[in-house]
Amino acid sequence: MTTPNLRDLGGTPTTEGAALRSGRLLRSALPFPDDHAPDGTPWPPAVVVDLRSSPEVEQHRTLRGPRFVNLPLLSQLRPDTHLDGTLVALYRALLEAAPDMLVDLVRTVADEPGAVLIHCAAGKDRTGISVALLLRLVGVDRDVVMDDYLATNAHIEQIDARLRALPGNEHRDALPKEYFHVVPDALEAVLDVWDEHRGGVHGWLTAAGAEGDLADRLSRSLLVNGSGTV
Repeated sequence: MTTPNLRDLGGTPTTEGAALRSGRLLRSALPFPDDHAPDGTPWPPAVVVDLRSSPEVEQHRTLRGPRFVNLPLLSQLRPDTHLDGTLVALYRALLEAAPDMLVDLVRTVADEPGAVLIHCAAGKDRTGISVALLLRLVGVDRDVVMDDYLATNAHIEQIDARLRALPGNEHRDALPKEYFHVVPDALEAVLDVWDEHRGGVHGWLTAAGAEGDLADRLSRSLLVNGSGTV
């Protein structure tokens, strides 16, 4: 079975005429150990970055790859964090609570020469924020980032079927209904935070604790120019 919502971001263009290398940055919903990928997709990837919280990771056996990195974004939310049941509130809260983990994510991708798969449960929210950050840092236009986020709409039924079949996921029925949809306003809110920060998304990354050359390392690692060279 192919992992739901799996896609290679290779070929995604930047505003400067470069593009992401094929086979370097993958995103998906929850990958099972016996899943396969379309021909030409590096599988298993060199690094699997799992954005789920520890209880989720412990409960369900998933694809690990040669190297496994767990960055539990939701675990950084304070117990008194006010969420109003909207994804806008959740995305903003995650951005405020877990900037250090997002910097760790950027480092992981920047310093890995092989394929990196980023996933959470649906591959939509935690993964959506994380991939959007990577794309904006290397110069992908905001509208293109949004198009990639919206591409998950085509996979919602397969994602839901996979997650509902897992034991221990009965709590999904108690979650706000909006959490099961792709909500453009939620990602727009995150993109606004980065664009409005002093220095833009690069300024936000530095303020979050990144070393000065991290964004450049990420670009050198992920991008080829129009002629197919670095």
